[in-house]
Amino acid sequence: MKDRIIVGVSGASGVIMAIELLKQLQKHSSIETHLVYSKAAQMTLGLETHYKIEEMCSLADVVYDNHNIGASIASGSFKTKGMIVLPCSMKTVAGIACGYSDSLLLRAADVILKERRKLILGVRECPFSTIHLENMHKLSSMGAIIMPLMLSFYNQPDSLDACIKHMIGKILDQFEIEGEKFIRWEGV
Repeated sequence: MKDRIIVGVSGASGVIMAIELLKQLQKHSSIETHLVYSKAAQMTLGLETHYKIEEMCSLADVVYDNHNIGASIASGSFKTKGMIVLPCSMKTVAGIACGYSDSLLLRAADVILKERRKLILGVRECPFSTIHLENMHKLSSMGAIIMPLMLSFYNQPDSLDACIKHMIGKILDQFEIEGEKFIRWEGV
């Protein structure tokens, strides 16, 4: 059986990172991706990229309707390695932090937390308000890994693509998966 990873895409800016994540995961034959995305994610995809929703969906092994609360990923008995929400809006952070599971994306994240599986939140907001910080602190104390989508410069990126690949490498590290063109710090 393949290792299953749920990829949730919310409406925050940075949806190109979800595309890159799905592309890199697709190259691992041992991984099965389960995609769920919000209506706002679909809108952001059109605003920020040249990709169509069908193209993003074609990068995943299984795609779910965000309104289908009865989908397999809504149950703890459906075994997964965890979930990555990328990008993760502050609305999504708040919903997860409060257990407000009114969509499949939020329910799947809630299940990951209750089952003590790995939940990675690629949060996207700047600056953070006190409410954002409190919600992220709450989730961190529950075991979620908060990964703000921040640039690294020690790898001397020469393009936006290099910055994106580096961030995806940091996310994939959480699942012990080697990211494409991920440059690690080797010290001085």
